[in-house]
Amino acid sequence: MPEGDTVHALAARLRAALDGRELAEGRLNVPAHATENLAGRTILRHRTHGKHLLTDLDGDLTLHTHLKMTGSWTVTAPGRRLPRRLDPDVRVRLAVRDGPTAYGLLLPVVDFSATRDADAALSYLGPDPLHDDFDAARAAANITRDPRPIVAVLLDQRVMAGPGNLWANELCFLRGLGPWVPACDVDATRLVALTRKAMRHSVSTPRAMQVTTGDTRPGRQHWVAGRAGKPCLRCGTTVRVVPEVPGDPERRRTWWCPHCQPGPERP
Repeated sequence: MPEGDTVHALAARLRAALDGRELAEGRLNVPAHATENLAGRTILRHRTHGKHLLTDLDGDLTLHTHLKMTGSWTVTAPGRRLPRRLDPDVRVRLAVRDGPTAYGLLLPVVDFSATRDADAALSYLGPDPLHDDFDAARAAANITRDPRPIVAVLLDQRVMAGPGNLWANELCFLRGLGPWVPACDVDATRLVALTRKAMRHSVSTPRAMQVTTGDTRPGRQHWVAGRAGKPCLRCGTTVRVVPEVPGDPERRRTWWCPHCQPGPERP
């Protein structure tokens, strides 16, 4: 599943292609909004909150989309279009006058509403480390009062919006935390500061997107995520994996180095 930094980068790409431009065509190919016609409206801005993408249009309207596991966006140059075989996958089509066209493919979430309603629907989310007004104290307090395993807490978008499974695993390694250490026992202030620093580096540094080791070579970009059965890049201990985070409805895996990340066994 894409994480906050990848969605942030996506927003930047769509911003460059669409923001400030009038739509020649705007269709939402989902049952709830199939009759909407966005042609003639101007795209004001693209913004994100965690993994959620928000496209603001004139008239105080907002298109809210989420990639989850299946979605993607692609932008075609003026006068070009996607291959027709992909037409059934198009959930959103935004074509600006005399310009590019953005296609949202297989998006599991496509909502269109008043901007205030779109914002209200996301009010449950925690602070976003990629926002300029990120509330680090609030994020740390959310972690400190939570007794669940730290790997589960880092995945909870109500605690902090944006980190997903890759970041949850890599941050635990970088802080030397066993995945099942209770969140209330960790140094939340330092963990939050590292999260903000790492994710901002990911979106701002060329070739650094989700590279946590500083090494861009295949197989060496991450400390533990996706490296089950391989030697730890720091100490050589075999990296372990379990099939899912406790209580995680999306059944995401957890990777860790038993030597570099001491702590309790999986509950």
